[in-house]
Amino acid sequence: MAQGQGFGIPGIGKMKELADAVKKAQQIQEGAKQLQEDLEQMEIEGQAGDGLVKVFVSGNQEPRRVEIAPDALNEGAEVLADLVSAAMTDAYQKSTDTMRERMESLTGGLNLPNLG
Repeated sequence: MAQGQGFGIPGIGKMKELADAVKKAQQIQEGAKQLQEDLEQMEIEGQAGDGLVKVFVSGNQEPRRVEIAPDALNEGAEVLADLVSAAMTDAYQKSTDTMRERMESLTGGLNLPNLG
């Protein structure tokens, strides 16, 4: 054996990188499970008509409830339907944004290879 060659085994560095990636993936999997539980418990409000109609959904877009102010009833069925639809859209968007932000913070430390 040539002097200074040592007993280094090729690929050990790559194996450590792989082990670290697997460990990180396991942490993310555990975090994702907790995140799913957290999202199910959240209540996110969407509203329309300056609060005349409020729609509440969970962090994963499950409908919870709708609140309609008595004054909204004076607007007529068509306007009320539009307000409910707008409040639903608002709640859905806020819920989606919350989920995306939480997932990004969960996976932010994972450097995945570019597979594309």
